[in-house]
Amino acid sequence: MQDAHEQDWVAHTGELFEAAMFGGDTTALDRSEDVLDAVEAPLSMARGRILHVRFLSDREADSRELALFERAAELYRRLGNSSGEADALFWIGCWHQVVKGDGATGRPYFEKSYALAASVGDRVTMSYAVRHLGFADREAGDFDLARARLTESVTLRRAAGFRPGEAAGLLALAQLAAETGDSTAALQHLDEAQVLAESCGAKAVTGWIEQARTLIRS
Repeated sequence: MQDAHEQDWVAHTGELFEAAMFGGDTTALDRSEDVLDAVEAPLSMARGRILHVRFLSDREADSRELALFERAAELYRRLGNSSGEADALFWIGCWHQVVKGDGATGRPYFEKSYALAASVGDRVTMSYAVRHLGFADREAGDFDLARARLTESVTLRRAAGFRPGEAAGLLALAQLAAETGDSTAALQHLDEAQVLAESCGAKAVTGWIEQARTLIRS
């Protein structure tokens, strides 16, 4: 059974097809492409994100993930959707940094994602992009810049009301603090993160926090 949204685009493209095929309206072809691109772009994003979570679970890379995010970026760019393109660019960077372990290749995608998201006030995508720029800085040994960027990510997520993400951001700050020898700050960040994660039912984040707390105290 088709839901209302699917019925909308199926009916719309059907009408445009008939307008072009039988009515001789050649402009209907381009309009049909726009409708289909607007459907395909978020679908590609959704499939790519699912593959990424599968990778985090089984650590088996699937090259379709990158292809899906690249396709989404292309479609969103064509549609003039800066927020969507910024999101897709972030995930392309994430593929390189997280899946392939190549933060240097991922960095320019995060930078472009951040800039595009900022241009349209998309705080959540900005928070993701700057968070992973912080990870790249930490990997490069620039802990001060990493801390500044991870702090900005938490601030953006707090402003956007993205509570699970805020908790995950505090966890990242805790891990950085521990890595730089400040166990007191690390535990403070973990305490704040745990309260947030529990308050919004982010069970996976709560588990990560407990793992980090065990490592810091050991």
